[in-house]
Amino acid sequence: MNQVPWLLGLLAGGTIFLGLPVARLRDVTTRTKAFLNAVSTGVLIFLLVEITGHLLEETEELIEAAVHNGASWAGAFQYGGLFALGFSLGLLGMVWFERRYLGTAKNGIAPRTRATQIAMMIAIGLGLHNLSEGLAIGQGYASGALKLAWLLAIGFALHNATEGFGIAAPLSGHRVGWGFLSLTGLVAGGPTFVGAIIGGWWVHEATEVFCLSLASGTILYIIGELLHLGRQLKEEAVVGIGLLVGFFVALLTDFLLLAAK
Repeated sequence: MNQVPWLLGLLAGGTIFLGLPVARLRDVTTRTKAFLNAVSTGVLIFLLVEITGHLLEETEELIEAAVHNGASWAGAFQYGGLFALGFSLGLLGMVWFERRYLGTAKNGIAPRTRATQIAMMIAIGLGLHNLSEGLAIGQGYASGALKLAWLLAIGFALHNATEGFGIAAPLSGHRVGWGFLSLTGLVAGGPTFVGAIIGGWWVHEATEVFCLSLASGTILYIIGELLHLGRQLKEEAVVGIGLLVGFFVALLTDFLLLAAK
């Protein structure tokens, strides 16, 4: 059995554990958190451009073939429809999940209990969109798009390294054990590994389009959340630098993978 999807899934999902120890640290400055958050945002902005550009380019080619070469419009409508459906589900699904679950924490319970509940809900939400990321990675590899699969894995790994901060944030100031932190990491990062394995089993163009579109929608949602967090940290200069660093790191990664291929 090909183990490359396993490696890609571990690479993309395993880095989420890097940010979790922040819940037990007290000397991480606001400026450092703002910079790392912004780097992650810049990487995701590039990924959003890369993925949606790839999908829209394929759709445009199908439309041109139908207009100029007399090909059937069915392919263009199917491709475009899957893109719209997957993108909408990825974005609106995360919005629904946030309203449905992240808003259920009630007052009147112990602060530590509330903090752990919110942290676990965040981990579940991250796991949902990480599943689509893993599926996109696996599908990209199975379809032969090796550069895109590795770019997705590396990009998601860079981003997931900062997702642990999102889980750890509500836990600051509370005593929490390594067991609970490890569980949240598995809930949030494990679906990336599972999705990469499932997505690498077979090559199906429609599934690939849907998974990539789903990932695009979730990426757009997370970008919005990270930008909001960056504004709350009130480190505009650091955030601007971090955005540039993240975007150009992802761009350089893309160029390196292209050259290696």
